[in-house]
Amino acid sequence: MSTLVPPQRRNDDDWAALRSRVAELEALLYERRTGFTRVKADLDAFEVGYRHKVGTLHDQLEKLELAIAEAELGEISKRLGNDPGAASSQGAAGRPEPAPRLTSDAVRKLFRDVAKAIHPDLASDEATRDRRHALMIEANRAYALGDEEQLRIILRAWEHSPEAVLGSDPEATRLRVVRRIAQIEEELELIAEDLAALQDSPLGKLKAMVDDASAGGKDLVRDMIGRLKRDILAAANRLDALRS
Repeated sequence: MSTLVPPQRRNDDDWAALRSRVAELEALLYERRTGFTRVKADLDAFEVGYRHKVGTLHDQLEKLELAIAEAELGEISKRLGNDPGAASSQGAAGRPEPAPRLTSDAVRKLFRDVAKAIHPDLASDEATRDRRHALMIEANRAYALGDEEQLRIILRAWEHSPEAVLGSDPEATRLRVVRRIAQIEEELELIAEDLAALQDSPLGKLKAMVDDASAGGKDLVRDMIGRLKRDILAAANRLDALRS
C-alpha cells in the first residue's frame, strides 16, 4: 500500500532541499575562497622573501655573466676586426613592429549589448550592483583588447546568472536558486583549477621543495645563497682576468 504525497507538500520538500543545498554550497564556497586566499598570500610572501634573499644574487650573477660575454665578444671582434655591436644593431633594426589590434564593428556592437545587459545602474540591490560592476570592468578590459570571444563569454555568463531572472513569483524564485547552485558549483571548480595552477607553477613547486626540506631539517634557501655567492665570486674573478 503506497502513501500519496500531496503536491503542495512535495513542492515544499523540493524548496527546502534547494535552500539547504544553497546554504551548504555557500559555506563550502566561503571555505574554499578563504583557503585559496591563504595559499596565495603565503606564496606571495614566499616570493617577496625569496626575491630579496636569492633574486638579488641571481641578478648580480646575470650581470657578471653578461659582462663576461661582452668582454669575450670584444676580444673575438678585435681579432676579426669587426664591430661587436653591428650584428645586434642590424637585428634590432630589421625586427618588424607588432601590428596594433583594431576594434571591429562586431566588437563594438557586442560591447553595447553587454553594457545594456549588465550595467550597474540597472541593479536592484547592492550585492547585484557589485556583481554587475565587476562584470563591467571585465567587459571594458575585453573591449579595449578587441577580444570578441571574451565579451561573448561575459554575456553568456550573465544570461545564465541568477540576477538575470526577473520576477518575484515562485517559479522565478526557484529558477534563481537553481541558477545560484550552478553558479557556486562552477566557481568551486574554478577555485580548484586556480589552486592547482598555483601549486603547479614554478614558484609553487619551489616553495613546496623549500617546505619539504625545512620539514627534514634543511635550509634550502640558505644553500642556494651559498652556491650563488660562490658562483658570483668565480664570475667576478673571471671577468677581472678577461679585462686585465
